[in-house]
Amino acid sequence: MALDALLPSTPHLGFRLTHGRAVVHSTVPAEVSLKNIAPYPGPNKMRDCYCTVNLDQEEVFRTKIIEKSLCPFYGEDFYCEIPRSFRHLCFYIFDRDVFRRDSSIGKVAVKKEDLTKYHGKDTWFPLQPVSADSEVQGKVHLELRLSEVITDSGAVCHKLCQDLPIVNGQCDPYAAVSLLGPSRSEAKKTKVKRKTNNPQFDEVFYFEVRTFRKKKGEKKWYFLQPRDNGSKSVKADELGSLRLNIVYTEDHVFSSERYNPLTELLLHSAHVEPVSASAAHVLGEVCREKQEAAVPLVHLFLHYGKIVPFVSAIASAEVNRTQDPNTIFRGNSLTSKCIDETMKLAGMHYLQVTLKPIIDEICTEHKPCEIDPVKLKESENLETNRENLRQYVDRIFNVITTSGVRCPTVMCDIFFSLRESAATRFQVDQDVRYTAVSSFIFLRFFAPAILSPNLFQLRPHHPDPCTSRTLTLISKTIQTLGSLAKSKSVSQEQTICRWFTLHYIFLESPCKSIETPIMLKEGFMIKRAQGRNRFGMKNFKKRWFRLTNHEFTYHKTKGEAALCSIPIENILAVERLEEESFKMKNMFQVIQPERALYIQANNCVEARDWIDILTKVSQCNRKRLSTYHPSAYLNGHWLCCKQSVDCAPGCTPCTGGLPANIQLDIDGDRETERIYSLFSTYMSKLVKMQEACGSKSVYDGPEQEEYSSFVIDDPQQTYKTLKQIISAVQTLEQQHAQYKRDKFRKTKYGSQ
Repeated sequence: MALDALLPSTPHLGFRLTHGRAVVHSTVPAEVSLKNIAPYPGPNKMRDCYCTVNLDQEEVFRTKIIEKSLCPFYGEDFYCEIPRSFRHLCFYIFDRDVFRRDSSIGKVAVKKEDLTKYHGKDTWFPLQPVSADSEVQGKVHLELRLSEVITDSGAVCHKLCQDLPIVNGQCDPYAAVSLLGPSRSEAKKTKVKRKTNNPQFDEVFYFEVRTFRKKKGEKKWYFLQPRDNGSKSVKADELGSLRLNIVYTEDHVFSSERYNPLTELLLHSAHVEPVSASAAHVLGEVCREKQEAAVPLVHLFLHYGKIVPFVSAIASAEVNRTQDPNTIFRGNSLTSKCIDETMKLAGMHYLQVTLKPIIDEICTEHKPCEIDPVKLKESENLETNRENLRQYVDRIFNVITTSGVRCPTVMCDIFFSLRESAATRFQVDQDVRYTAVSSFIFLRFFAPAILSPNLFQLRPHHPDPCTSRTLTLISKTIQTLGSLAKSKSVSQEQTICRWFTLHYIFLESPCKSIETPIMLKEGFMIKRAQGRNRFGMKNFKKRWFRLTNHEFTYHKTKGEAALCSIPIENILAVERLEEESFKMKNMFQVIQPERALYIQANNCVEARDWIDILTKVSQCNRKRLSTYHPSAYLNGHWLCCKQSVDCAPGCTPCTGGLPANIQLDIDGDRETERIYSLFSTYMSKLVKMQEACGSKSVYDGPEQEEYSSFVIDDPQQTYKTLKQIISAVQTLEQQHAQYKRDKFRKTKYGSQ
């Protein structure tokens, strides 16, 4: 790989700095659709296309194939935490021919620094051709020295390269170094390094130079760039266009003590009287969308185990402001958004075990369920379709109403609080305690999951149009059943009566611990033999892995008997494995009392997901390790600490599981940072809310129109809270500004 055109690198994204510095987190959700793809060169112009999402060249997501279309719409959302540094977020468009061969149509590459320009916007990007030059990636570390001794004039030491592209599963790199002069050029190249995309050369080349601007040597990192080979550029839209809606967030998170004042102020919200004067409620008042405030608030309160008292407080306040029991919790208030987010986080596994089997069946059977005569196809029968739909609704309603014992504790506690608040406020209406709960569990939890199963991880992709219509009809029916409280308001048909009986029983169900096995995650990965046989070959094999709340197993293929079963209580730690151990990326280890199981995931995002969920299910194990070996035990010793005893204590502190009382992997400091960012963004509204408090305190007349959008029940208490918020935000703003100044001063040109 020639090094003719090189640029100096910039500092990496995604590093952790201790002692009061920042941790950088980044997330990217993306939505994809295409138009005007170049037609297939043949009698059949249509194409079967799919799109992949890549960090640089590492694929982390793939859409379904849309057949016979030049303007495919995928309707798929992809969200991921970015676990490593990257330069480009890339989208590759592929066409699959009749022989199931894939060929690239084009790509869109968005630089990391440009992602914020397209944040939250629908943007059309022209497709660019995919070629050898467009796929250049990686960086190189060079050291240049200059000497006046004629026998040792100028030296170029090519130390190493990182993250070179892998083409057709291979990477056998070498480096070519050229000295370009006015009269002659001189070129030298290194030895070829086999089967690695992170070669270490450590080769020195000597050149004789007449003049050199810099007298001192240089030691820098450079990004690899494609050579200018004079190829003609493609006209805009010649290959087609790709529509993307990218939401990119990057948080610089400080150490915990920096956030303590704001965190304590927020966590005290449930105890503030009235709750409308609390910091958390104020955030909901100043944000443009309630969802903006709800997401970090729910994460923060879940992390500290205070979500139930907080939601109970704001829900009780909202119920007391509601005049009509028929409209209870039907608006997009802070309460409803917080409960929505709590159900999405705490209830995901509950959804999986309750709905996934029947949703999978609906998506594979393709039974017609259309009951609109206008939309009915000629080959379909209305009565048959109605019966198909009734059977699906009956089965789904049954699995929902018999799932009460599996409902997560935090959801049960919140629903109990909603029932009590509603029953106290509307004592005459005996059914309001049911509608208060059903408005969430049916209308905002199960019905949306049925309508869009791909958004709730029930299906990998958006369903086809026919199946989507079936799911829409089922979802609407479930919504209708969930919103009705009195059987006399509908037909007294036997089926309807039975449904409502189940409805009431379900809403009265107590919470119980989950004892039945629940499938949490599964998929193919590569594992290394564990060495149960002392003289056996410890090779790598592809296996189907399956994780439940009881055990972690792997199988030769999906559906076969388990080759190995690891009880959850035997998982002592789950940690990443250093790449140097086997010269393989995306590896992690599941540490057991006797040995460690080494596993390679398909990409960095999948590796992170497996590590996270394995850590979650094993977090309560009493014998969890505090130290581990980050490298493998090979050739009679640990590669990391060189100890020869295979049972030697670990040499590195574990990255740490979660406390036993926390069910979700949430970074509390990061959520406080997100809340700080929101307060900082809406600072003008905080000031305006202060003015509204002052106006209400001294003026008893009609409320001024500019202040009418704020809920202020106690002006003095609200003003006090606002003053504390502004003080905490201003302190954090100063710390962020100081961090940026220090970072700019210490960053060196060409550093890694």
